Amino acid sequence: MPINDPARPGEPRLRPLSARSIVLSLLLGTHPPELPAPDLARLMAGFGVGGSTLRAALSRMMAAGDLRRTETGYRLSDRLLDRQRRQDEAVRPRTRPWDGDWEMVVVTATGRGPAERAELRSRLTALRLAELREGVWLRPANLDRPLPAALGTVAQHYTARPEQPARDLAAGLWPLGTWSADARALLAHIERLDHPADRLTAFAAVVRHLLADPVLPPALLPPDWPGEALRTAYTDYQQELASQVHAHVTGGSA
Repeated sequence: MPINDPARPGEPRLRPLSARSIVLSLLLGTHPPELPAPDLARLMAGFGVGGSTLRAALSRMMAAGDLRRTETGYRLSDRLLDRQRRQDEAVRPRTRPWDGDWEMVVVTATGRGPAERAELRSRLTALRLAELREGVWLRPANLDRPLPAALGTVAQHYTARPEQPARDLAAGLWPLGTWSADARALLAHIERLDHPADRLTAFAAVVRHLLADPVLPPALLPPDWPGEALRTAYTDYQQELASQVHAHVTGGSA
């Protein structure tokens, strides 16, 4: 059924992707993130995007700094390479055994305006930290990733062992039940889809949902947590999409 039809009870409501979003989805899932212009046009046609619509989208994306022109096609700008890295990490985040320690980041900078505060909140959320109270952010220390050095100019990083039971603390910091229910709804939804544009739209929503996964240690997760199932579904789709891209590129160059 089309994705913009009235949803079934519990089914995610997803808006169709724009031409810009389809281009970005294709390039974000391609390594290296570059496609020859003729192959990009053929791929976009498979998603129902015509040549004039694609040319207008590419022109706007170039002007906005999303893309840069290469000798043969289009490539993600350096600004969006970080987004690709975060997307890749969302699919397969690097973790380590959890020994009970928690990361704690305390914001120490003062006198920041609303835009600066909002940008810092976005950065901390992207690091899968959750705000305990204003200026104090926590998460279990099970992620194998350093914090950005630039964060040290506005915050201090500590290791902590909260007295509150870890499962209760995690349940209060993240909406685990809501995330799980939404993940299951996405998994059920993509099982019913076969049209390429609908599938791309649904899996773009899967990526956004994985970016919001707190990636907690198994001991702190509710039973039957669907995070791994959602990652596997997206990994399978990535491989499917990569095969399509490869077929178009090699077919176009034959």
